[in-house]
Amino acid sequence: MLLGDIEVFPTGQEESAVTFHCNSWIDPSHCTPDKRVFFPARSYLPSQTPKGVEALRKRELEILRGTGCGERKEHDRIYDYDVYNDLGNPDDEKNPTTRPVLGGKEHPYPRRCRTGRPRSKKDPFSEERSHKDHIYVPRDEAFTERKMGAFDTKKFMSQLHALTTGIKTAKHKDQSFPSLSAIDKLLHLFKLEGAAFLEGIRRVFKFETPEIHDRDKFAWFRDEEFARQTIAGMNPLSIQLVTEFPIKSKLDEATYGPADSLITEELVEEQIRRVMTVEEAVANKKLFMLDYHDLLLPYVLKVRKLEGTTLYGSRALFFLTADGTLRPIAIELTRPKSKRKPQWRQVFTPGCDGSVTGSWLWQLAKAHVLAHDAGVHQLVSHWLRTHACTEPYIIAANRQLSQMHPVYRLLHPHFRFTMEINAQARAMLINADGIIEGSFAPGEYSIELSSVAYDQQWRFDMEALPEDLIRRGMAVRKENGELELAIEDYPYANDGLLIWDAIKEWALTYVEHYYPCTADIVDDEELQAWWTEVRTKGHADKQDEPWWPELDSHENLAQALATIMWVTSAHHAAVNFGQYPMAGYIPNRPTMARRNMPTEMGGDDMRAFVEAPEKVLLDTFPSQYQSAIVLAILDLLSTHSSDEEYMGTHEEPSWKQDGVIRQAFDKFKERTRDIVEQVDEWNNDPDRKNRHGAGMVPYVLLRPSDGDPTDEKMVMEMGIPNSISI
Repeated sequence: MLLGDIEVFPTGQEESAVTFHCNSWIDPSHCTPDKRVFFPARSYLPSQTPKGVEALRKRELEILRGTGCGERKEHDRIYDYDVYNDLGNPDDEKNPTTRPVLGGKEHPYPRRCRTGRPRSKKDPFSEERSHKDHIYVPRDEAFTERKMGAFDTKKFMSQLHALTTGIKTAKHKDQSFPSLSAIDKLLHLFKLEGAAFLEGIRRVFKFETPEIHDRDKFAWFRDEEFARQTIAGMNPLSIQLVTEFPIKSKLDEATYGPADSLITEELVEEQIRRVMTVEEAVANKKLFMLDYHDLLLPYVLKVRKLEGTTLYGSRALFFLTADGTLRPIAIELTRPKSKRKPQWRQVFTPGCDGSVTGSWLWQLAKAHVLAHDAGVHQLVSHWLRTHACTEPYIIAANRQLSQMHPVYRLLHPHFRFTMEINAQARAMLINADGIIEGSFAPGEYSIELSSVAYDQQWRFDMEALPEDLIRRGMAVRKENGELELAIEDYPYANDGLLIWDAIKEWALTYVEHYYPCTADIVDDEELQAWWTEVRTKGHADKQDEPWWPELDSHENLAQALATIMWVTSAHHAAVNFGQYPMAGYIPNRPTMARRNMPTEMGGDDMRAFVEAPEKVLLDTFPSQYQSAIVLAILDLLSTHSSDEEYMGTHEEPSWKQDGVIRQAFDKFKERTRDIVEQVDEWNNDPDRKNRHGAGMVPYVLLRPSDGDPTDEKMVMEMGIPNSISI
């Protein structure tokens, strides 16, 4: 039974009612014989706790921490830490799989929730896979019935099983689309003769037409759209300013080749029609890039040993034009040397040598870069930086912050359903032979790659939007503290900074109210214990980094809280809810590339390409089967639950108990409504060419909800959920 609010009315003092906001599952006494404790909705710092509940406050935290022993039962409420050692299944008799343990010196990673399952019989480092449908999360982290209806993984997996059993051979599984128009068939657009497998997919899944295809089915082919989506698409968090030339690698030259990029000054100046020199372009902040060279190159040879996928280290270079839009000018693809072959690398440019062949090679190069970007988006921008890195905050908060604590109550809406969705991801998405491994270019190295990104790139102090933009060179902080963007019309940054400022103001007002002076922050034993545990247990592999902030001032505390609130709400919304609308049309965002560039392979591959370039492009895209799986999971992940709680619309009961906090939240709510008006104005401004134009998908991923979200036409404009709930 889910217990909601309880109101206690003292006899003859109805106006003095005390509200207990329970919002907790109550299990039968034969499952949990211990009595439950619920606290009043009014928030108290530890030092302000009423004497009558001091012992109960401490005892409740002890219960939630548990003993660290035994296997967790479904009705348990215990929060504890463990490494990611449950992604493989070494004990499977038909298809045993092992994956590296993520978490520790060799593969640094955030920690997950401990389940206490037994160790694998065949691999002592791995945890046994669950034999049940459910992976343990603390009872109050579980989905509600309405949420389970929206995210029905059992139905989804049965549909996948039905699709898989319809495939007779591996040949059928690897079958390419016979034509570009056949991809439309997958979207229920029209009939196509001679594609029986697509008919089978249509019977299992019912796909809506993605927004990108609805508005302009040829958008994917245009260079302008390829560039625009780096700042207004589903992964606007990777593009960075070029600050030095030539572009250099940090990898070992003996293993991976020369550090200097093959993209030369002469090539760049030719592509920008010699309107300026490269030196001037760098100085004037005109060159930007997607740089996946160093991240991917060490995995290229490993991935190429897998079936049905390939990989390069890649760089894509863009030029900022006079009208404020980006134009792609070069793509560099690199394969490191192997025992049998020397290093191969080549630079491709729009039109290349001006021939038709060169134009098709450019399209193929773009497909490879898009596959790389899709992988980094899913594994790093999305899974790692939001889902995985947030779970330790949740575990630590429940172990160290009482439910009466004002910081717990500020963060609680931002933690809703995250642990449950992460547990389900370990069961079907990021697990060995799961959907991610089967659908994205790095294959079985996918999650291992996210560990590399965590080790090399993740810093808590850089997860706040302003700091992230500054780190990538996309903004500088002026003397007055305001940010100046390197690209003025950068939709993700424009809208995101409005959201960030509103969140930061709300967090700072909240902190200053509950902590009148700095000493109150420093002396708050629960707060300090929470932050210490986030660092030393939740993110244990980075606990000694010097960049962790100290919670010793109003500004530092508000910044840390705002960072968590940003990541769980706006950051996640920006990288999640555009997935099906933007990537549901496979040519726009292929998740993997299956064929090497014909110029690398030469011989028969090059001849086949010259004879039928469209076929080679289709063979490079994911197969029909892979595309169906990708569309199905992106459709599922892009949905909003009917009981979603949106930023600026959901008010916690504890906030209503305090007039100052209620007024501060009302101001925050009003700011989100102002942001809606500003976003709508920008999307209708013809001078903002990165978000307004014929057939262009408007940027609404960071548009807050200004009413009933179900009234909106697009999933992307339904609002910003408070939490990572999908």
